[in-house]
Amino acid sequence: VRSRGLGDVYKRQILGLSRKEINRHYDEIFEFAELENFKNMKLKNFSSGMYTKLAFSTAVCADPDTLILDEVFAVGDTAFQQKCTEKIMDYKKRGKTILFVSHSMESVKQLCGRALFLQQGRAVALGPTEEVVQKYIDSAS
Repeated sequence: VRSRGLGDVYKRQILGLSRKEINRHYDEIFEFAELENFKNMKLKNFSSGMYTKLAFSTAVCADPDTLILDEVFAVGDTAFQQKCTEKIMDYKKRGKTILFVSHSMESVKQLCGRALFLQQGRAVALGPTEEVVQKYIDSAS
């Protein structure tokens, strides 16, 4: 991203997209992120929430075969979080691979068919989401 602002985004590659593909998705990315009014603002002036919304939007608009999400629901209002959930569910329906990292057990239960519980870098449980979530909850008590 050039220092002048996001309106001048012409990075050689973002998520493997060519300049032509970036241009084609540019408006869609900002629309999904609900940041249309900030297209010409310098990226360094974005809040962490704005930056995260833009990153998520860029990732899903690139339509990768594998989507890796780490605490994606930590930012944004409820409406934006719902929009993200719908996009993730769409990916799931299309058979895409999703790696969802979260401490929100409700989000994990809603979005995941299988789960992996890691504790200090070691696998504690792997299997159906409900069983793994219960082991996670039990470990906290």
